Amino acid sequence: MKLTKKSHACVRLEKDGQTLVLDPGGFSEEHAALGADAILVTHEHPDHFDEFRLRAAMENNPAAEIWTLKSVAEKISSAFPGRVHTVGHGDTFTAAGFDVQVHGELHAVIHPDIPRITNVGYLVDGGKVFHPGDALTVPDQPVETLMLPVMAPWSKISEVIDYVREVKPQRAYDIHDALLTDLARPIYDRQIGQLGGSEHLRLAPGDSAEV
Repeated sequence: MKLTKKSHACVRLEKDGQTLVLDPGGFSEEHAALGADAILVTHEHPDHFDEFRLRAAMENNPAAEIWTLKSVAEKISSAFPGRVHTVGHGDTFTAAGFDVQVHGELHAVIHPDIPRITNVGYLVDGGKVFHPGDALTVPDQPVETLMLPVMAPWSKISEVIDYVREVKPQRAYDIHDALLTDLARPIYDRQIGQLGGSEHLRLAPGDSAEV
């Protein structure tokens, strides 16, 4: 399948003429979800869930559907009856020809004083791609391509490195990188690449790779 990186945590997957978009949030391009046949949203934070972008995509393609957790579905399902599906850990479904498994339940801890919200990750086509959202969830099966949340207010680089080590993907592509400056990227590239134990890769927004 073709993987295209959009800004921050948004990823587009294309296969057999169908397009699946994950987490077209407010840090991603306004058009990030346009043309999608299916959209997956990991959680309600605005850098992953943006109602404007979802509405634009759903109106652009009357056959498009959304799969997401309850907290997001409640915000948009009334606008698109029958087209927004609620999922949780352990669920499996097919979206735009992609087989999807749901893994995880909670967002990573930002601070002990901040209540944790729900968060799910999506394992696509039997482990071809895994997008964890804002958590360091480890699926119970092998992962070929890990979408790696490389920098966030809730993580430090040692946790990111250990996450790659635990998942053991064939390759890890950076996501969740809008707050990572160009000055810091070589540090992250070097340390994750040298210590993670997997091929560590980076795509600029708009660039694509076959996975």
